[in-house]
Amino acid sequence: MEILDVDLLAFENGSTAERRAVVDGVSRSLVTGFVYVEHDMEVGMIDEVYGQLEAFFTLPQENKDAYIVAGSHGQTGYTGLLVETAAIADVPDWKEMLNWGMPLGQGHPLRDRYPHRYGPPALPEADLPGVHDLLLHFHERVADLQTRVLRIIAEGLGAHESFFDEMLVDGATLTRAIHYPAMEQAPGEQHVWAGEHADINLITALPRATAAGLQVKTEDGWLDAAPPENRAIINTGLMLERLSNGVIPSGIHRVVSGEGQQGDRYSVVQFAHPTPWTILTPMASTVTPESPLRYSSIAASDALDKVLWDINLTENGKRLDATS
Repeated sequence: MEILDVDLLAFENGSTAERRAVVDGVSRSLVTGFVYVEHDMEVGMIDEVYGQLEAFFTLPQENKDAYIVAGSHGQTGYTGLLVETAAIADVPDWKEMLNWGMPLGQGHPLRDRYPHRYGPPALPEADLPGVHDLLLHFHERVADLQTRVLRIIAEGLGAHESFFDEMLVDGATLTRAIHYPAMEQAPGEQHVWAGEHADINLITALPRATAAGLQVKTEDGWLDAAPPENRAIINTGLMLERLSNGVIPSGIHRVVSGEGQQGDRYSVVQFAHPTPWTILTPMASTVTPESPLRYSSIAASDALDKVLWDINLTENGKRLDATS
């Protein structure tokens, strides 16, 4: 079992045979919940984003704390160390995060119903002038990549390539910059950078990480995610598993510091979410006599709220004491 490497532009601009080969490659690779994608995002922009985010995480703690957004449940602004906790874990992850998404205008029904997902981004413009526009541009570029990858996945599931397009318009897509401090600084050996988990969303994109650590759970054990240069790592989430009736499993993964590995790790991931009022119902093309209906329907907003509780980001009633 291995993670395959596919070319997004071959799907978009290639011959019928080349398109089919990309769809087949993605479908075969997603047995692991992961695929590597060659893309057209600007390397220089990614370099700039990572440089600015590393500068943010090295600010004094009181500066970072100024970007905490009360009531956001980890969906906007800064989240400190030892807060997010894998759903199956009893101790929090050794990481800190900066979260942002695209805001919606006052009066938009999605913002009225889901204010903690669509409020104004709390980005460190006061400390890093220019970072606000840079990070929102980055968010838009990754969102474009995710929409295009989901078109390949839609075809592989027997749907029209535009199947996911509508549900992504004004979706609650979240970008998360993560700083994993060196493990020798952790308060105890029970902590890891990120415990074993599946993402809740449709797909997650990781354009780059600054160090090793991401591992994928397979039937053969844990596999290091090691993409070729200038590839994005794409992994599947629980919402896609439900929509595909289990044809595409969610990618189980963790982030751990290897034996003898030293230093920090930085990564920026983006979680592609549908609009919160999307009803996640298995696609008709995935329900067959050989693969009967496995999942009931649930609103995307409810599915996300349950996971936010599970991973300890619900501020008004945490599952675990964050100081554990």
